[in-house]
Amino acid sequence: MPRPQERAVGTVLGSAVGDALGAPFEFGPEGAFSARFPAAGQGGEMCGGGGWDPGEATDDTQMAVLVGESLTDHDVLDLPDIFRRFRRWAAADPKDIGLQTEAVLTGEDPWDLAAALHFQVSQRAAGNGALMRAATSAVYFARQGRDATMEAGRRIAALTHGDRAAWEGTAIFHELIRVALDGGDPVTAVPDVLEAVHPDHRARYAVVLADAWHPDEATEFNGAVWPCLGSALWAVRSTGSYEDAVRAAVDLGGDTDTVAAVTGRLAGAVYGVGGIPEPWVAALHVPLPGFGGRVLRAAELVGLARRLAG
Repeated sequence: MPRPQERAVGTVLGSAVGDALGAPFEFGPEGAFSARFPAAGQGGEMCGGGGWDPGEATDDTQMAVLVGESLTDHDVLDLPDIFRRFRRWAAADPKDIGLQTEAVLTGEDPWDLAAALHFQVSQRAAGNGALMRAATSAVYFARQGRDATMEAGRRIAALTHGDRAAWEGTAIFHELIRVALDGGDPVTAVPDVLEAVHPDHRARYAVVLADAWHPDEATEFNGAVWPCLGSALWAVRSTGSYEDAVRAAVDLGGDTDTVAAVTGRLAGAVYGVGGIPEPWVAALHVPLPGFGGRVLRAAELVGLARRLAG
């Protein structure tokens, strides 16, 4: 059984690897990954394409790094600092940024009002753009227990997403990671986690997190927070390894980088860093637009994960 720190590293590294693996297949059809790579372990899966270099991580991982570095720099949840880092990144014209996130970060409203004011006008903020970046914060807050980690997930999500649905999805994910880091089974923990979800959103999450749910039953595109989280749990629940879980996630098509990132961090927490294929790790790199041309490699993500885990 992986040790807690191996699970923490698996969470952060597994998320980034899933992100980079899924990026070239974003908005493509179902089954595209397996059509190109029909057998596990054949090599070459970090293929690049769609504007991405082989092994290049997207905004999912870039924003997760910004959150993680704020937490390790300050050793406290400093929401204004995270928002400043987000804005600096967004101003540098990253290769990929969600429409909702871009609208909030490139406006002039203060950190504690920007997302809420945007939501008042748009009434559309239940995308997976807050869930996608939750790998580092999930590791950091896991040691503080269920209530603290779920509340931190909500507060970080609310920086860019005004819809409580996005907050609750991020909170659920934080708690599933906490369970996995403690050596528990995040799948069987779902009923207990749902008890801590806001009553207005509990029923909808209960549907997509149920054992019998399949992504084919989704009523929204998997760029929305509900099917994204549900698809990630399905991929982990229905497979037996990190590699198979992430392959299943990418094969769903649609928002493949984020669904694979969320799947990868959950599978990484379950199987530990040792379960992630080494060729996928070797190709990984994370550019950080707006931060002096920094490009993080796997070793730097491992170091960040260890600091986050304490």
